[in-house]
Amino acid sequence: MKILALLRPLLAVTLFGLPLLLSAQTAAPSAAAQPAAVLSADLAATIARMARIGSCLSPSLSPDGQTVAFVSNLSGNPQIWTVPATGGWPTQITAFEDQVNGVQWSPAGDWLAFSMAPGGGLNSQVYLIRPDGSGLQRLTPGGKVNCNLYGWSDDGRYLAFGTNERHGAAIDVYLYDTTAQSRRLVRQCKGIGALIAMSSDNRHVVISELVSRGRNDLFLLDLTNGAETDLTSRWRGPGSFGAVFARDGRTLLFSGNHEQDMISLYRITLQPHGLLSAAELLATRPDAELASITPDWSGHRVALNWNAGGRNELQFLDLASGKLTAAPALPSEIAGSFTFSRDDRRLIFAASGSRRPSDVWLLDVDAGQFRQLTHAPHAGVKLEALVAPKLVKYQAHDGLELSGWLYVPANFSAPGRVVMSYHGGPEGQERPAFNSTYQALLAQGIAVLAPNVRGSSGFGKTFVNLDNGAKRFDGVRDIASTIDYLVASGVADPKRVGIMGGSYGGYMVMAGVTEFPDRIAAGVNLFGMVNFETFFAHSEPWMAAISTVEYGDPATQLDLLKQLSPLHKMDRITAPVLVQHGRNDTNVPFVEAEQVVNNLRQRGVPTELIEFADEGHGFRKTPNRIRSAVTLVEWFVKYL
Repeated sequence: MKILALLRPLLAVTLFGLPLLLSAQTAAPSAAAQPAAVLSADLAATIARMARIGSCLSPSLSPDGQTVAFVSNLSGNPQIWTVPATGGWPTQITAFEDQVNGVQWSPAGDWLAFSMAPGGGLNSQVYLIRPDGSGLQRLTPGGKVNCNLYGWSDDGRYLAFGTNERHGAAIDVYLYDTTAQSRRLVRQCKGIGALIAMSSDNRHVVISELVSRGRNDLFLLDLTNGAETDLTSRWRGPGSFGAVFARDGRTLLFSGNHEQDMISLYRITLQPHGLLSAAELLATRPDAELASITPDWSGHRVALNWNAGGRNELQFLDLASGKLTAAPALPSEIAGSFTFSRDDRRLIFAASGSRRPSDVWLLDVDAGQFRQLTHAPHAGVKLEALVAPKLVKYQAHDGLELSGWLYVPANFSAPGRVVMSYHGGPEGQERPAFNSTYQALLAQGIAVLAPNVRGSSGFGKTFVNLDNGAKRFDGVRDIASTIDYLVASGVADPKRVGIMGGSYGGYMVMAGVTEFPDRIAAGVNLFGMVNFETFFAHSEPWMAAISTVEYGDPATQLDLLKQLSPLHKMDRITAPVLVQHGRNDTNVPFVEAEQVVNNLRQRGVPTELIEFADEGHGFRKTPNRIRSAVTLVEWFVKYL
C-alpha cells in the first residue's frame, strides 16, 4: 500500500512551504553603500524573478508506468500536474485557488486522490479527480474538520483517510470504497490515528496512533473480524514506529527505535490463528535513521531510504538473503516519495538540495542510472553559483554536541553579519534544503547558521526527547552556545548577530531576544508561539492534545508554561522584531503574532507585522513568498 508520509511532516514544519531562490551572482551593494529605498527596489525585483522558479513534489506513477502525477507551483500555487514517464512537457490537471498538498494515483488507474487546504489552513479535505481533470468529488465533510490523506489499497478499491469530525482532539481512520461509493469507520482513535499499511488482500491494516510528540503506537487490525493486536505494547514510552506490508501480505516490515537509539528496520511474520513471529532486526546504522521503506511489487526487495545527518542515502535489501546493496549516490542531498514501477525496473522519487529545486527523478534499478523527469525552470539563474552549506559541530553549555548547517557568502569578510535560522517542530530537522531566503541573505553578504536544536529528529530517540517540559530551558540556553560558537570561530561579529525562524523556530526567536537581549541585534518571527497559554487555548484540539508532553500540560503545569513563554519577558527586548503570520493559521493561531506586535509597540521597540490573509501555517503562494522574503532580508540588512 502506498501511503503519503504524514506524521513527521505534520509536526516538523519547515520554514516556508515552498522556498524561494536567489542567485548568489546578483548580490546588491551593501546597505551602507546606497539608500535603503534603492536597495529595496533592487532586492524586490531580484527575489520576484527568482521566486518564479518552480518545484515538483509528491510524484505518483500511473499503474501502466507511462505517466507521473506530481504537485508543482509552476502556476504560482501548488497544483496537480502530469508528465510522461519518459520525460516531456507537463500538463496541468487542477487550477484551484487553494493549494494542493499531495497526490496519489490509484493502482486501478481511474482516480487521482489528493488533499487541499482551504486558505492555507490545516483543515485540509480529501478529494478524488479523474486523471484528465474531470469528475471532482470531495470525500470528507468540509468546513473546519481536519482531514488527512493516507493512501490506496494495492488493488485501488479502497482509499484511506482520517478526520477529526467525531472529536476535535482525535483523528479517526476511514476507508472509502470506490465501488460502493461509501466510507467505513475503521478505528476510533484516542490521538492522531493514521492507516499506514494495508495487506495486499485488503484483510489487515496497521494503524498508527500518535499519543504525544515523539511517541506513537502501532495496532494490527483484522478487517474481517475486528480483531486487534497491539504491536508496540511491550515498548511503551518514547518511540517512533512505522510499517509497511511486503507484497505477500504476511510479512510486516516496520521501523522503530525501541531497541536501538536510531530508527532501524525489523520484520514480523503473520502466522495462522492471529499469531505473530518475534521481531527480527534486518538493518540498522549507528550514523543514520531509517526514513522510509518501499517494497517492490515482486515481494523480493525493499528500498531503504536513510537519513544520515540530514542527507539521504539509498540502499536495497534482499528479503530472502538479508543482503544490503548500496544504490548509486542520489542526485541531490535530499530525496523521498519513492515508488517502484510495476515491473520493478524503475524507482520514481523527488530530489532536492541546497542548490537544486525539487524535481521528479527516475532510477533505472538494474543499470544504476538516473534520469530527471521534470525540470523546474530557473531562467537567468546559475544554480551551481549558489552557496552550499557545510555541516558544523559545536558544544552546548552542558557539553552536549550540537550541529548546524553553515552558509558563508563568497568573499565574506569575517567576522561579519550572521543570522541564526531555527527550524520548526521542534521535532523537525535542519537539512541542506533549497532555501532562497538563505541565498537572499548570502547575496547581501550575510552568513547563515541553521542549527539543529536539542529535540530535533534524525539524531536518535535520546536526542529528540532532550527538550521535553522543563528541559526546554536547556534548548533556549543553546541559543547562547550557538552565538558563542559563531564568535569563537571568527565567523560572527558579536554586535551583528540576528535570529529568525518559523513555527517553533519563531518561538526560539522570541526566546532568544528576551533571554539574550545584549547578544542579538535583530529578529524575524515567522508564525511562532509567544504564549503557551494562548497557544493551547486556540490551536487545533488535536495539536494541543499531543503537545502536553513536549511543552507542558496547561491543566497541571501552568506555572512552567508561563516561565517558558517569552510574552512574560517582553520588557527585556531591545532588538527590532519583524513578525510574519498567516491569518488562517490553525496550528499557531494569529493571536500569537498580535500579542508580540501589540506589546512591542507599547514599549517603543521597532516592530512590524506582515499579515497574509490567504495563508495558513507557512507561505506557499508565490506573491506571498516574495513579500515574505523581501521584507525579511530588508529587515536584517537594515538592523545588522
